[in-house]
Amino acid sequence: MVSVEAIPPEANDAIDTGAFRTFLRQLRKNRLGMLGAVLVALIMASAIFAPLLITHDPIRIMVGPRLAAPSIDFLLGTDQLGRDTFSRTIMGGRFPLLVAFASLGSALAVGVVLGLIAGFGPRWLDHALLLFFDTIRSFPGIIFALAIIALLGPSLVNIILVIAITCMPSYARVARTQAQALQSSEYIAAERSMGAGTTRILAVHVLPNVIGPLVILVSMDVPAVIATSAGLSFLGMGVRPPTPDWGVILNDGYSYIGQTPWLVIAGSIPIVLATLGFTFLGEALRDISDPKLRKDL
Repeated sequence: MVSVEAIPPEANDAIDTGAFRTFLRQLRKNRLGMLGAVLVALIMASAIFAPLLITHDPIRIMVGPRLAAPSIDFLLGTDQLGRDTFSRTIMGGRFPLLVAFASLGSALAVGVVLGLIAGFGPRWLDHALLLFFDTIRSFPGIIFALAIIALLGPSLVNIILVIAITCMPSYARVARTQAQALQSSEYIAAERSMGAGTTRILAVHVLPNVIGPLVILVSMDVPAVIATSAGLSFLGMGVRPPTPDWGVILNDGYSYIGQTPWLVIAGSIPIVLATLGFTFLGEALRDISDPKLRKDL
């Protein structure tokens, strides 16, 4: 009888550490990917440590200079109420990032579950779920968001719910396609012959192969969600004043653009940087994960 030795935990840790080091080495060779990673890290750090970075109370109305130009006291000037624009910009990143990660995380979780059910379920259930996905995708995202928020009222929960619903079908379809491709593989057939149930097969063998492409897709969708959140706030259907938000700052900036450009600059630059950062990082993750796109790394 051939004895099978168990792999010690130290070996698994070494494998994980080696894979992480390989990923970091490949990422360092991708200049745009490194730039994206740095931008994402800076944006995330500024949102997490915002209370430590601000120089003034972002909602405090000051009697002093209004619509003032940048100075030592006010790094990005002040708005029409005398509030510090720099502090409002730093604190304003918390709301769109919270909306992005909460909505995309919810959409990913629900989409993966429904996609795996569609991929491994009976044909009638697959067709029913596909019809459900296509029905949701048939509505223009921003029009659907405006209609739901106008009906239910602007709130953080409603914005997260709307964005999660509109993003979920894309993740579900990707999960379904990946699950169907793996369903006929030899190791899945071997697992079935050994008596493994569908739940174990999906959790142990299918899910790890499905989640990778979806994480890359999520990272590419973060800029679109941030732009949607800022757009809703710009239209007055997102975060309510006086809470700082990039979309609210942009709305104030366009109202007073004839008197000062700094509000528009302060509200638009973070959105541009977030878009570039997550886009570059997502493209780098795609190139690293796909051997056909990966160069000599």
